[in-house]
Amino acid sequence: MIHDIQDIFSLRPGNEEGFRQAALAVFRHQHSHNRVYREFCDALDVKPGKVSAIHEIPFLPIELFKKRRVTAFEGDAMKVFVSSGTTGQAPSRHYVADTGLYEQSYRNAFRLFYGNPSDYCILALLPGYLERSDASLVHMVQGLIDASGHPDSGFYLYDYGRLASALEILTRKRQKIMLIGVSFALLDFAGSHPMALPTAVVMETGGMKGRRREMVREELHQLLCRAFHQESIHSEYGMTELLSQAYSQGEGRFSCPPWMRVLIRDISDPFRFLGNDRGGGINIIDLANYYSCSFIATQDLGRLPEKGSFEVAGRFDHSDVRGCNLMAE
Repeated sequence: MIHDIQDIFSLRPGNEEGFRQAALAVFRHQHSHNRVYREFCDALDVKPGKVSAIHEIPFLPIELFKKRRVTAFEGDAMKVFVSSGTTGQAPSRHYVADTGLYEQSYRNAFRLFYGNPSDYCILALLPGYLERSDASLVHMVQGLIDASGHPDSGFYLYDYGRLASALEILTRKRQKIMLIGVSFALLDFAGSHPMALPTAVVMETGGMKGRRREMVREELHQLLCRAFHQESIHSEYGMTELLSQAYSQGEGRFSCPPWMRVLIRDISDPFRFLGNDRGGGINIIDLANYYSCSFIATQDLGRLPEKGSFEVAGRFDHSDVRGCNLMAE
């Protein structure tokens, strides 16, 4: 049961009953305090008193973040994260009541999957995002850079020569490295400065954004593995509308922190959920979205290959291209 927002981060992996109770408590809170979500539930004739299972909770179409102020709080937001959007398309806006909640979410998730940020030198290639002050990805990576505390941690933008020099020195010192970047920037850097990085985690966050031809994740990872002599390329799955991220440590299989879940919906029946190895639309429960909406029907396609993980296959044909995701060909 959620008695305090901090209870969300006390959830443990595998505690399905604890997650169910927490999700139902958050659902009731958001039905009471989020007007947009309540209107959506009312249109479906779903009342909190009749909901006792996760699959009975309505999932808000993600497009509403482009059209409405999706909040479960009154007053001004501490921060508004805005998606990069696509030419001619309205961006999504996520009104964040407390950026400290976002910082807890990404730091706790990072520690769960990678350990303490202070063990790493974190090097970031996020052109196209770094120039914006309203990008949630930049906010997250800046926080991890600050938590790293290493003097060489930071954003390198297009300064590939300086980045290559830093990587060479750090590698000689056997320093643990996290090189995180958008896909096109990592590909550009790999093309101009291929090098063995035996102490590095290389993580892509998606995002071709018309800079290069779209390619499937497998092809991207093969190119990066060859350039940097890696056995696998890691990935981050996140979006403006979420305050949590899932991570893949290889083979494109993502895992969620304990306060986040992925369900797969039937593309022809959005109220029917599918089992393992069935492809469909990705629905996300993100309990860190306590002050907005925790139950989101995305426009991404995917499947659950096994309990506790998910894969992203692409996007619905009629949806706009999201900057933080790769398209499947």
